[in-house]
Amino acid sequence: MDPVDLLLHPVRLRIVHAMSGGRTLTTARLSELMPDVSKATLYRHVGLLAEGGLLEVDGEQRVRGAVERTYRLRRARAVIDAETAASASAEDHRRAFATAMATLLAEFNAYLDRDPDPARDLVGYRQHAIWLSPRERAEMIGELRDVIVSRMANEPAPDRTRHLLSPILFPAESPGDPAADHQA
Repeated sequence: MDPVDLLLHPVRLRIVHAMSGGRTLTTARLSELMPDVSKATLYRHVGLLAEGGLLEVDGEQRVRGAVERTYRLRRARAVIDAETAASASAEDHRRAFATAMATLLAEFNAYLDRDPDPARDLVGYRQHAIWLSPRERAEMIGELRDVIVSRMANEPAPDRTRHLLSPILFPAESPGDPAADHQA
């Protein structure tokens, strides 16, 4: 299966998120992290990700007579490159956006099913309408990218919690002359 098709499924995308930061996890541990996903579904999607080369087996051990595998994300395979994104159709983008939103909703629901404290955890889901020229948009994206990429190198540690950050940016109107909107 194509890496893009593998990534465009909410459960598989959640598995990829859980495996980030160089983590090695068993399917049993993934099941603990995603209690809202049935074990059969989780095993099937881990299998698909492994067959597709997005996950690799990091180790095996015997547990109660069965072989338990530990998996590692092959990060270079778990991305949609700029060329693929640029050649995607409008329908491809709809499907990718719907998958991202379904994944985000599932992750947020899983958060709320634990003992959440959104104020303590600084949870945010605000939306802001901003006016940007093409230059200002490019500068802002570059600045955000620099900040985010610098944190993506962080690996799991006792004082770190995995967070899901989902920046979304798109024009809410057709390009035009914003000054015309201010004329009397």
